[in-house]
Amino acid sequence: MPDALVAPLTSLRPDPTEPMSARLAAILAGLRDELIAIRRDIHAHPELGRTEVRTTALLAERLRAAGLTPHLLPGSGLLCDIGPGPAASGRKRIALRADLDALPVQDTSGVPWASTVRGVTHACGHDVHTTAVLGAGLALAQVADELRTGVRLVFQPAEEVQPGGALDVVAAGGLDGVAEIYAFHCDPKVDVGQVGTRIGPITSASDEVTVTISGPGGHTSRPHLTGDVVFALGQVITQVPAILGRRLDPRSGVNLTWGAVKAGSAHNAIPSTGTVKGTLRCLDVRAWEKASEVFHAAVEQVVAPFDVTVDVRHHRGVPPVENGEHATGILEAAARDVLGAGSVLLTEQSLGGEDFAWYLTKVPGAMARLGTRTPGGHTFDIHQGDLRVDERAIEVGALLLARTAVLAG
Repeated sequence: MPDALVAPLTSLRPDPTEPMSARLAAILAGLRDELIAIRRDIHAHPELGRTEVRTTALLAERLRAAGLTPHLLPGSGLLCDIGPGPAASGRKRIALRADLDALPVQDTSGVPWASTVRGVTHACGHDVHTTAVLGAGLALAQVADELRTGVRLVFQPAEEVQPGGALDVVAAGGLDGVAEIYAFHCDPKVDVGQVGTRIGPITSASDEVTVTISGPGGHTSRPHLTGDVVFALGQVITQVPAILGRRLDPRSGVNLTWGAVKAGSAHNAIPSTGTVKGTLRCLDVRAWEKASEVFHAAVEQVVAPFDVTVDVRHHRGVPPVENGEHATGILEAAARDVLGAGSVLLTEQSLGGEDFAWYLTKVPGAMARLGTRTPGGHTFDIHQGDLRVDERAIEVGALLLARTAVLAG
């Protein structure tokens, strides 16, 4: 995208038979340049999980300027209610969620609003999520008197920190009085103006695992006189993923992938300790609940012949995001209202983890995938420092969520 503020998306044409859609679209068109500027400001000043103090303050200031009353969460993040409360409407609120945190990744995008914080950037699109939910809230605030039920904006910290800041929000009462919750996640493989949806699991469970193997150490010329830590690590790396594939239902999509291994420093010395770290992912929540037991047993069985000791750490992360059928239908109807009949795509289930799943263990809801690729342009990937998004996705996302809140109410 060019560095100047972007032109409107031509496909953003709300159904003229839906007056509320047209009004929300007109309001957000007027906010377009401001929202892009806010997104660029957030992108230039990223903050890691549970340190999003500046971002929280920026959002709170803008919401107060709109006549709203944000409620700050402990540490970072905030809630903000719009429209009638449950007592007035007789119904619980509809929540719209954004995540505030950035990643410990160096920004290599080369844009003028690139991160000013070394080694930290919004490489997952959370700056887009945050700005779009802000935009949705500002638009809904202008029609608050016409809402059938209230809306709660949830700006949560620490999505990238397992088991996730969603649990902080729940503990702070963020879902009190909430009937349904909605969100989206940027998808740089989908064109801007399109939305991916799916009923049922849309992400996977994601856990962090660490295996540390210890022994007395020794010389590589005498491996029979010591516990060979490196050889034992090699067996864990190659055999344990295969064992999981035979001990757990293959339809559950269990995937164990190693990301880091460390052992020794000399070519002729068997080290006394070594560690391998990775992620264990499951597409099915039932397999996720069983995977820890199977993983521990597999590691212990694999290293048993090698006269070493083993320490297995399984850090439970997040369950799969399981979209409800009714809530997914609301998201799809909202997308068709504001983006057109051909805007909704069936998205695949991802092996990525997302702590939005914790909300859905408490209340119904759904997450969509928001296209951020410029049509005909380069396909980027998330969690990479060169990520660039078509900023028209901000307005699209804001209008999608605002319309979703109205329809769900």
